[in-house]
Amino acid sequence: MPKSKPVSIELKGPADKPTWETEVATTDGAVHTVRVDAVSGKAGGAQAKKDQDADDKRELADRLGKATVTAQQAAETATGKTKGTVTSIELEDSDSNGGAPKWSVDVVTTDNWNKTTFDIDATNRKILREHVDKD
Repeated sequence: MPKSKPVSIELKGPADKPTWETEVATTDGAVHTVRVDAVSGKAGGAQAKKDQDADDKRELADRLGKATVTAQQAAETATGKTKGTVTSIELEDSDSNGGAPKWSVDVVTTDNWNKTTFDIDATNRKILREHVDKD
């Protein structure tokens, strides 16, 4: 999708055919889903998200406008703190951070398979919260 930014990325599928399910949004907040083969990197066609109303688009456009930290930078911040594989990233609102947007980043460690979720301020890369799930 030209002139779009990732707002949600999640690793899905069986181990022998993993796929990144990616949502990208344009500056007006319109979301499209793009599936990317996690092995080859080949992207499929973009599909417009059908259940978005005008308020959803406006809220997402506002978050995108405020976010100066990219999804890649958020992933680098998380993996700089916990070594592992990023399995999802999502741009969200942060009620506890004065309304500034945040990236929620999941990192899975392959030595013990724990998942650590980081909430990272999307304006300055500060880690707002870190939670380890050992289940």
